[in-house]
Amino acid sequence: YLLKHETSDPALYARLRPGRRLEQRLRCAEWLKELGYELGLGNIVGLPGQTEESLLGDLEVLARLEPEMVGVGPFIPHPATPLAAESPGSVDLTLNIVALTRLVLPPAHIPATTALATLDRRAREQALQGGADVLMVNIGPAERRRLYEIYPHRDDGALGAESLVRQRRRIAAWLAGLGRTVDGLDGRPGADTAAGPERTSVAKARLEFEERSGLQ
Repeated sequence: YLLKHETSDPALYARLRPGRRLEQRLRCAEWLKELGYELGLGNIVGLPGQTEESLLGDLEVLARLEPEMVGVGPFIPHPATPLAAESPGSVDLTLNIVALTRLVLPPAHIPATTALATLDRRAREQALQGGADVLMVNIGPAERRRLYEIYPHRDDGALGAESLVRQRRRIAAWLAGLGRTVDGLDGRPGADTAAGPERTSVAKARLEFEERSGLQ
């Protein structure tokens, strides 16, 4: 369950998400852990008003909650938002935070994010060589991808209209050039063998989480 916290700074969180509180966001993350979900957190590097202390706070949040997945990406301003005139986050600083995240959470899945690749095509390789271990590929229909524009000129990881089998081989060959290999279908051996009762438990857990967080 991916529930990025974006920043550990309560004041910055409240300014960028009016009407929302960081405390509630992190409490939802704790509920997900209690319910047995694999938890995904994540932060944005280079947010306007962000400090070194808040970046260190992000690492402290990760160390405390021990999520199974962490997404770390640079801030990219969108022209249709109030932050349009702000500068993007630093690729180098983001790569450093990726490396520190790996040191804080050795077992976690850490993607080489599309935001990094959008700012610098080489950054995805650098991330994989400096702490990241997940490559996310967009397999959605080409005509639909443009409808998901969280920032301009997004490099969505799409590899063309070739078959999934060919895409997987292509990714594997590219990773081999970096000295890396593909692990299973989704990075967790045996994860695709879940039985019916387990799916029922997941459904119950989801319902309980929604009731607790007021999402219903």
